[in-house]
Order: sequence, then structure tokens, then C-alpha cells
Amino acid sequence: MKIIEIPFHKFFYDFLIGSEISEFYASILNLIVVSLIVIVLIIFLNFLGSNFISKFFKKLSLSTENNFDDYLIKNKTPQYISRLLPVIFVYFILPFWFFSYEFIIEYAYLILETYIVYLIILIIISVLRSLKSYLKTHETFKDKPLDSFFQVVIIGLWFIGILNIFSIWTGKEITTFLAAMGALSAVILLIFKDTILGLVASIQLTSNNLIRIGDWITMKQYGADGDVIEINLNSVKVQNFDKTITTIPTYKLISDSFKNWRGMSESDGRRIKRSLSVKGSSVKFLNNEDLKFLKKIKLIKNYIEEKEKEIKKHNDEFGSDLSVLVNGRNLTNLGLFRNYIEIYLDKAKNINSDMTVMCRQLSPTPHGIPLEIYAFSNNKEWKNYEHIMSDIFDHLIASLSNFQLELFEYPSSLK
Repeated sequence: MKIIEIPFHKFFYDFLIGSEISEFYASILNLIVVSLIVIVLIIFLNFLGSNFISKFFKKLSLSTENNFDDYLIKNKTPQYISRLLPVIFVYFILPFWFFSYEFIIEYAYLILETYIVYLIILIIISVLRSLKSYLKTHETFKDKPLDSFFQVVIIGLWFIGILNIFSIWTGKEITTFLAAMGALSAVILLIFKDTILGLVASIQLTSNNLIRIGDWITMKQYGADGDVIEINLNSVKVQNFDKTITTIPTYKLISDSFKNWRGMSESDGRRIKRSLSVKGSSVKFLNNEDLKFLKKIKLIKNYIEEKEKEIKKHNDEFGSDLSVLVNGRNLTNLGLFRNYIEIYLDKAKNINSDMTVMCRQLSPTPHGIPLEIYAFSNNKEWKNYEHIMSDIFDHLIASLSNFQLELFEYPSSLK
């Protein structure tokens, strides 16, 4: 590059030589004077650049509706850009500043070019971070793992920048370093193993839509049970319900299993799957007096009457001797209670009746006969869901005695 000669840099030098001062001292004194002038100009340009660029971005921020420029200011983009102005000035003024010291010029150029590369990287990174923050404000990208993608870009940017710096200091082409790195690929893979695994895992998680920011996930082997708050290249941060933070390596979400509750969150209800154990010895056939009492329960009155007709018809056909209730068909308190539960759940306002509503009897155990309730609450919010489920079981446990049933409990120890 051809530099246009500026006469002022030799003016004081020529004056000193004309005053019969030796070249050595004239050169030093000239350097001091020119340095003072250049430093003043650098300070002025730095002040001018930072003020002008900062004011420009602030005016731009006020005149635009989107907040992208606000993020640029927050991430110091104007400051990094303003630093370029005095550096570029020094870059061009260098041959006149140290015209008598060529060895200084050579190394000064290397330092300046390195600093320019560094500044350009900082500017691009600040713009990328601003873009990431801006995209996170949009619903489309709010739950996407943008941190992972931007981390990959930033790593690639630093990689290119470092190669450029090596190229500047050695005077060799970038392709030379790439060829050398190809030979060291095994070492590079070993050093960046976790990063490469994280990158591959991030791509798989995103392409298969396995996890998003805001998802509730459970991963017992890492003690994680809460909401995903951040997805990075190397880790996924989960805020547990006790407000602790669990960090999981990203690639572990591919290699190990985890539970994502998103399907429940996006469905029309949250599943209730809980059982109560009935004492086996309390199960019995119901006689007419028992049925007469139970008909007073409005929810199952029609069901009992329909079943009575059906059972009477069956027993008449087979001539069943009902003096012993085990003969023929009869209603049991457990079976009637099971149907009461289903009717009660179907009528409950907090249960989604369009989804599965079921009460099923599981295999008897040494701890009683389990009656499992399988239904879906309308409200999926954790606290409300727990209250709905508790209210249902409060009612059912209290209703057991009306059906002459008992809840199984271990006998209290004798004193």
C-alpha cells in the first residue's frame, strides 16, 4: 500500500538538523514532538468517535420501534466500533510517526493488525449476542436453544480470528495452518471432545424437537426435576422446583433417557393416576336394606335401579336361591363404590370428561385391594392440580363408610 507523505512529520527534524544538532538527538526530539501530537489526535479521535457513535446509536434506539438497537448498546457494540477509529488512524500515521525507526514500524504493524482482528471479532460477537437476545423476545424463537447455535458460531469466529493472527505474525497463508491442523485432528478431537459431542447433541435435540426452553423435564440420575431455563453447547440448565439448579451435559440428553412433560402441558388435561387401598374383609354383597340406603345417594340412584332390574331378570331366569346372597347375581359394595367414583369424576367440574375417566380395580395385595383412579384435571398448574387431586381423594375416603367399606391401614402397635 502506497503511503502519501505528510510533510509535518519531518518539519521539526529538519529544523533541528539546521540548528546543528546531531541526527541522533534530532531524531529523538522529533519523535517526542510527533508522539505528543499523535497522542493528542488519538485522544481527540477517541472522544469524537465514542461520542458521535454513542449518540448515533441512542438516537437510532429512540427512533425505532424494535429493541434490537437497545441490545446493541447493552452489548457495547458502539464502544467497540468507536475504538476502531483511532486504531485505523495510527495504522496510517505509523510510517510518519516512526520514520527513523523501521524496526519499530514492522512490529507495530503486527500489533495493530492483531488488535484490529481482535476488535472486529468483539464487534461481530456483540452483534451476535444482541441478535440472540432480540430473537429470544419473539415467540417463535423463545423456546429454541439459540445459545447452542450462537456458541458454535462464536467458537468458529474465534477459530478464524486466531488463524488470522497466526497468519499475520508468521506471514504464512491460513491454508498452511489448516493443513497442519488436519495432521493434528486426533489431538484436536480429544481436546474438544465434549464440545463436539455437545454440538452434535444440540443439533439432534433441535432437529427432533426433543427439548425446548421452558419444558418440564425429569432426569432422576442427575437429580433434575424442573423447568429447562438454558440450553448451551455443553450443558442444559434445569431449575428444579425447590429453586436449585441442575446442570446436565447436553450429550447426556441423547445418550440417556429423560422424561419430558411437554405432552402433558400441551394436552387438554393433566393426568391423575393414584389409588386408594380398600380393606379386603370389608367387601360384601349388598342386601335390600343396604341398597335402600344407598339409593339416597343421588349420583348412583339411577345406576342402582337399572342394575336391580337387570339382576332380578337374570336371577328369575336361572331360579337363583337368594336366601344365600352368593347364589345368582348381586351388587357388591366395592363394585358399587367403583361405579360411584366414575360417576363422581365424570360430573366433577375440575375433571376433563372428554378424556379418559376410569376407576379400575387392581390385583389384591397384602396391603388391601387397590382402586386406581385414572382421569385428567382441567387445570395443569402444579399447585391447583395437587389441590384438585387432594379434594377428590378427601371426598372418596370420607365416602367409603357409606358403602360399608374400610380403608386399609396397618394395625397400630400395642402399648
